[in-house]
Amino acid sequence: MDTMGRHVIAELWDCDNEKLNDINYIERLFVDAALEAGAEVREVAFHKFAPHGVSGVVIISESHLTIHSFPEHGYASIDVYTCGNLDPNVASNFIAKSLGAKTTEVVELPRGMGPIRVTDSKLLNYSR
Repeated sequence: MDTMGRHVIAELWDCDNEKLNDINYIERLFVDAALEAGAEVREVAFHKFAPHGVSGVVIISESHLTIHSFPEHGYASIDVYTCGNLDPNVASNFIAKSLGAKTTEVVELPRGMGPIRVTDSKLLNYSR
């Protein structure tokens, strides 16, 4: 194994505001994203903030998926961390597409390889 895990950190901009504020939608989306990536879902915990926003986590056997949404800004920050042979980009891309993100910024970090070094070559900026 080259790495103990892969960690995708994604900034999702210009998302569907209603979806970002719908706890039931977000929870289903994150469970579906985990399953789409081939993960085994263990636990699910989400919280709806007043007046808006959702935070939550899906614990998978291979690690986790998390979100913090800011519907008033059309923004969500997500993390997808997987161990083993799962590709976290599968879940991350599924989430970004489902939330209608028009701009996505992604950083992928190998985990368990020693000191973390983020360089411009690992930062992928793209618009959808």
